Amino acid sequence: MKPRSRREIPAVNKILDALGEYDLATASKLPRPLVVDLVRRELSKIRSNREIPEFESTIEHLHRSLELLRASRLQQVINGTGIVIHTNLGRAPIAQAAIRALTEIGSGYSNLEYDLATGERGHRGAYIENALALLCGAEAATAVNNCAAALVLIVHHFAARNGRARPQPARRGRGAPSKNEIIISRGEIVQIGGGFRIGEIIEATGAIFREVGATNKTTLDDYRRAIDSRSAMILKVHRSNFFMSGFVDSPPAASIAALARKKRIPFVEDLGSGAVVPTEQFGIAEHEPTPSEALKAGPDLVCFSGDKLFGGPQAGIIVGKKRFVAALKREPLFRALRCDKLCFAALQASIDLHLNQTAVEIPAIGLLLVTEDELRNRAAALKDRLSELPLQIAVGRSTAKVGGGTLPKSTMASVTIEMVPKNCSPLDLAARLRHATPPLIGHIANDRFKIDLRTVFPHQDDLLVDAIRSACAESL
Repeated sequence: MKPRSRREIPAVNKILDALGEYDLATASKLPRPLVVDLVRRELSKIRSNREIPEFESTIEHLHRSLELLRASRLQQVINGTGIVIHTNLGRAPIAQAAIRALTEIGSGYSNLEYDLATGERGHRGAYIENALALLCGAEAATAVNNCAAALVLIVHHFAARNGRARPQPARRGRGAPSKNEIIISRGEIVQIGGGFRIGEIIEATGAIFREVGATNKTTLDDYRRAIDSRSAMILKVHRSNFFMSGFVDSPPAASIAALARKKRIPFVEDLGSGAVVPTEQFGIAEHEPTPSEALKAGPDLVCFSGDKLFGGPQAGIIVGKKRFVAALKREPLFRALRCDKLCFAALQASIDLHLNQTAVEIPAIGLLLVTEDELRNRAAALKDRLSELPLQIAVGRSTAKVGGGTLPKSTMASVTIEMVPKNCSPLDLAARLRHATPPLIGHIANDRFKIDLRTVFPHQDDLLVDAIRSACAESL
């Protein structure tokens, strides 16, 4: 870079013309206003500098910026990581029935809040709430936009709102303490994805946490001693994204429920993953409690995610006592957290699959049920198709994970395609595959790039082969 006259700073149109010639394909995938804005911002930076870069250097820099912008667009990827419910890759893929419902409902009008029987305004989500209650063996059910929102709504109703808006009558000449304490075991104050912690999410509502017991051991007496006039509810959080072993103990939910009833305070359980089918059928020993099992133990409300083992869209599902569910829906905050028509469309289709006992059509469940023999047969076929490329290819054995903060102790036998490129490093190969269309995501271990077929759909095999061929061609 050398000192140059500011008159040599190129015009926007000149740069756009050069970008079109340099990489028309990349530029054409982005709306023109975004490209123009990026160019203008780059020129603004150049004007603020004392040195003016060469024109070719500016074009190369903008090309890289455009590629980064294009890559940030939401797009389909091939998941070769072996993690079925991968939070960074969109969690659970939804079923084809849900895709059809999204297309049908999203492309036109619907009876979202219209009663076809009376011709008057209807109730949003009536079918879904009835179906969810039946599926989970609950008196009532509802749904909001994610599980964290479900927990915030519950705490807002029982603790934060209760503490601020409904103070109890004064006693002995003094104001009664607010009922805004949430009783929770220290071993259940978990951190979820993205650095968010349960405690911080709940405290944002204005509620106060009352931690009981120790990290590894909590007794029923710990809960009993903590309950007083400030207690708004007992919260139990399922340790779905980690496990503790050794000198560990906690009372069963049924015992906590009995204590809560005796003390006349609500008991709420956050299950997290939302497993509806028995997890033992996936060939693993670890059992994930289902909502119906949890409700039988006696909590007043249970909440769980719709986009993990339930296999639907992002949603926070709440099931339990009818009077509590009805009270939650009367909260003004409920409107801010409610699901839109697209979420309801996909959720309705997913619920129907569970009720019809055709949950195998839910992609995440289908992937978990694939046998190792099926994966090995596919791997052998893929190896043959890639044999002419400049790669050392082997079929390996791996252990896949459920993911999504679910069944942390369990893994499943899986099969990998393992590659050592001859003309570049495994790291370079991984980078090139991330830029494929669609991007192919795997991992590097033992100086090999590995693709776990547990999480690659069979219909993606052709795309996988094309991506690897293109990546190898770049290295020639």
